[in-house]
Amino acid sequence: MFLSVFDIFKIGIGPSSSHTMGPMVAASRFLGKLSTLPARLKCRRLLISLHGSLAFTGKGHATDRAIFLGLMGFLPETLDPDTVDALVAQLQDAKRIELPSIGPIAFDPETDLIFDFGSPLPGHANGMVFIALDASGNSLLRQVWYSIGGGFVVTDTELGGTTAPQAGTMNVPYPFTSAAEMLSMGQASGLTIAEMKEANEQARHGAGLDPGLERLNETMNDCIDRGLRQEGILPGGLSVRRRARSLYQQLLNERSTNRAQPHAATDWLLVYAMAVNEENAAGGRVVTAPTNGAAGVVPAVLRYYRDHCIGANEGGARQFLLTAAAIGGLIKHRASISGAECGCQAEVGSAAAMAAAGLCAALGGTNEQVENAAEIALEHHLGMTCDPVAGLVQVPCIERNGLGAVKAVSAASLALRGDGQHFMPLDNCIETMRQTGRDMADKYKETSMGGLAVNLPEC
Repeated sequence: MFLSVFDIFKIGIGPSSSHTMGPMVAASRFLGKLSTLPARLKCRRLLISLHGSLAFTGKGHATDRAIFLGLMGFLPETLDPDTVDALVAQLQDAKRIELPSIGPIAFDPETDLIFDFGSPLPGHANGMVFIALDASGNSLLRQVWYSIGGGFVVTDTELGGTTAPQAGTMNVPYPFTSAAEMLSMGQASGLTIAEMKEANEQARHGAGLDPGLERLNETMNDCIDRGLRQEGILPGGLSVRRRARSLYQQLLNERSTNRAQPHAATDWLLVYAMAVNEENAAGGRVVTAPTNGAAGVVPAVLRYYRDHCIGANEGGARQFLLTAAAIGGLIKHRASISGAECGCQAEVGSAAAMAAAGLCAALGGTNEQVENAAEIALEHHLGMTCDPVAGLVQVPCIERNGLGAVKAVSAASLALRGDGQHFMPLDNCIETMRQTGRDMADKYKETSMGGLAVNLPEC
């Protein structure tokens, strides 16, 4: 299984990769399948149901709006976030969509999208059922889709392994599927993790690799910069106010007057990550890293490397992204990056492991030190629940990304001060995360039925 850097890092919109981006893509792909039906089979109405975590936190995560946009033909990577409200209002007024090959299809957003709070579908906590009906109400096409984290979507047959997975398989020069294989191949070839990952990427993307990496870099930085400029209250009803701009101004003032405490380095990490996740909560453009809910960790640590680390350069930033993607691919392949499947350990924990590995590589760490850094970061997120208040990606998600970035830098620093030899291998830590997620109660896996989500201030 080959997961590209562009599978792990996807450009899209907030607030959630699994609850916003995934459903939008699934809706669009269902329409694509619908357009291939024989001409005599005319779809005249659509029914869609959301199950599991998508039902419980779908409103807070804008899953309904994402479905609407997907039915209108939009995709996360190219959608302009500023047009979303007008587009949704357009569908709510028209109560139909138009397919050139079929004609108008009735779809009332108020009645034809159902939040099913019963048992989740068997394949994954994030399930969707799409049904196309003819004029007499007969089913023409029924598909079950799962949003499995990080913007990845599969049908039930794909999830069962009867067809090729979305990311695809191919021959690559260094086909490691575990950290142990990665280290072994690095020792045999004399290459770094980033160099092996680059060789794999070149086999798939060729000349498109460098422009793609540069676009990821720019999008991450632009998101931080936008977040540092914005003020006001985030949408959703919790009245959570943006803080990144105010914190940023405080840090700039302290720097200019030489009043910064030694731990201000931590504050820079916090403000960069919070800027991203405030943008995500507002539905802005972000990069899944590896998910939207954890989108602030990798950009924050990468920005910290560029602006604060001695000897930082563009080559190091490139190493950072390639190495981080290699670690993210291992975690995705061997466990999960879905909060609905394994809790926040799979989101912020995975992001911290990726960022720690990337920073360690950029600062000259050996392959063994990089693997150690990733393990340290993931190990100290094990057991973290996903319990978003009111189903919104705000509390505790925004601050949690900041703390994940701090842990990532600490993990990289600790690994760099060692020789790469350590007790717990990364593969074993990933397996522990998978087992912990399997055993975790559903109320702690992105359903907002436990934890902080039910222990709110009494006003």
